[in-house]
Amino acid sequence: MKLKSCLTAIATLAVTTLLIAPAFAAPASPAEVYGKLFSGQAEEVVAAAEAMPADKYNFVPTSGEFKGVRTFGQQVTHIADAQYFFFSGFGVKPTIDPKSIATLTNKDDIVKALKDSFAFAEQAMKTITPENAFEKIANVDGTDTRASIAAFGLAHTNDHYGQMVVYLRLNGIIPPASRK
Repeated sequence: MKLKSCLTAIATLAVTTLLIAPAFAAPASPAEVYGKLFSGQAEEVVAAAEAMPADKYNFVPTSGEFKGVRTFGQQVTHIADAQYFFFSGFGVKPTIDPKSIATLTNKDDIVKALKDSFAFAEQAMKTITPENAFEKIANVDGTDTRASIAAFGLAHTNDHYGQMVVYLRLNGIIPPASRK
C-alpha cells in the first residue's frame, strides 16, 4: 500500500507541476515574440523563393485578372525592400543600400537580398522591449510604434507570401511549407 500511495503522490505532483508551472514562467519579451514570428516567416518565404526556378522569376499569371501585377522576382524584391522600409526607424543600420534591391534580376542575388532583409528585420526585433514597444516612433504606413510596425510588417509579408504560393502552384510547384 505504501508504494501505491507514493506513486500516486508522485503522479499528482508531476501533473500539478505541469499544469501550474507555466503560470509562473517569466513572460516572453516583445523581442522574443516578434523575433520568433519573423524567424518562422523568414524560413517559409525564403524556402518559397528558393523553390521557384531561376527561369520562372519573371513569371506573371496570365489567366484571370492579373494585369499589372508583380513578377515572382518582383514579389520577392518587394518583400526585401519593405523590410528595410518598415524597420528603418528601429536604430539598426542596414549593411546595404536598400534602393539597390529594386535593380536585382538574378535569382541568387534576389534570394540573398531577401535573406539579408530578414536578418535586418530580426535585428530590429531585438530592439523591442516592454518599455519601448508602444512608444511612438516614425510613422510607417499608418503605424507608429515598434509593436504595430512589426505586426504590420508580418501581415504585409504574409500577403506577398500568399501571392508567391499562388505563383509557385501555377508553375506546378508545391510550396515547401505545404510539403511538411
